[in-house]
Amino acid sequence: MSRVVKNYTFSLPIELHQKLKQYSTEGHIPSVNAAVKEALESYVKGIEKQYLYKKMKEASQDSMFMEDLKKSMDDFSYSDFEATKENEQ
Repeated sequence: MSRVVKNYTFSLPIELHQKLKQYSTEGHIPSVNAAVKEALESYVKGIEKQYLYKKMKEASQDSMFMEDLKKSMDDFSYSDFEATKENEQ
């Protein structure tokens, strides 16, 4: 993720904020801000995975895409086999 940051104000339920502050005080998390940042990064990553899954599922229904994929896999099958042999040694 980007190192450039933008300050943003948002609202949290009081109970959640209190828990995060307590976890920070107890050393479970570096800070409330760090916990929120990590949670949002995880949330965004989940959305991106869902989006990619949806796109790949759509692509799997495209016969031209699947033919091209099979051709590419066939083209690399020998080098994939050789790489597998090297990793076993």
